Amino acid sequence: MSDHSDTVEEVFETVARTAPEIRSALPGRRAETAGKNPSGELRLAADDYADDLLEERLGAIEGVGQYASEETKESVDTGEGLSIAVDPLDGSSNLKPNNTMGTIVGIYDAPLPAAGHELVGATYVLYGPITTMATAADGEVTEYVVTDGEREAVREDLTLPDEPAVYGFGGRVPDWTDDFAAFVEEVESDESLRLRYGGSMIGDVNQVLTYGGIFAYPALESAPEGKLRLQFEGNPVGYIVETAGGRSSDGERSILEVDPEDLHERVPVYVGSTELIDRLEESLA
Repeated sequence: MSDHSDTVEEVFETVARTAPEIRSALPGRRAETAGKNPSGELRLAADDYADDLLEERLGAIEGVGQYASEETKESVDTGEGLSIAVDPLDGSSNLKPNNTMGTIVGIYDAPLPAAGHELVGATYVLYGPITTMATAADGEVTEYVVTDGEREAVREDLTLPDEPAVYGFGGRVPDWTDDFAAFVEEVESDESLRLRYGGSMIGDVNQVLTYGGIFAYPALESAPEGKLRLQFEGNPVGYIVETAGGRSSDGERSILEVDPEDLHERVPVYVGSTELIDRLEESLA
């Protein structure tokens, strides 16, 4: 167990306790607010509500010293201890058509922005037909069902299946690089793999964690750095997938080895079964 295991566990418990409140508040918060987040995306009232609630709850934990959100430009000093990076409502654009969304939390033992190898824990909540939660810490991934703010473990020491089964790729197809498009063509020709892409990263990553396979939001011709944020999305998801025996990559190396320069820095994200990520890197080399 790490020296921070008690604080990490309290973060997980707090996220689980807060998840039903975020979920129950969604129906009345589907409208856009007047502002945009630091990445230039329109914020929904639900984004703001989830962010405020998580900042209040996680920032109050003894042993948490910094809180940062995808929705705000600067981090917040909350004392001394671990740093928390949060995507309060991943896939919030799915709220209007009532599709899957999630909450992502990375727990770093370093000031933000920090590299993924500084993570000591990460979790995501999936607001699907039921609310589930995946946590990674101390070398193990656990999946829970969350009911009334309480966690019940349904899969412990979770690992990706040996035989990959699903794939999902983001970005506009005409904007893909030639090398990535060639890799996609190879994947699509494999009859053992099925397309699963819903436009919410957490929903798509959860498919990979459940069935094995690959998810990617790649480098694009118009955006070589991709779309997803390193601190709030790439690192936590990469950490969870790697802890579950898979691989993460920015196209060349583990996402967890990327040294960030900016809190809201973007990164190409490729996560999934080791064999598929190895083949991807060979295609992009």
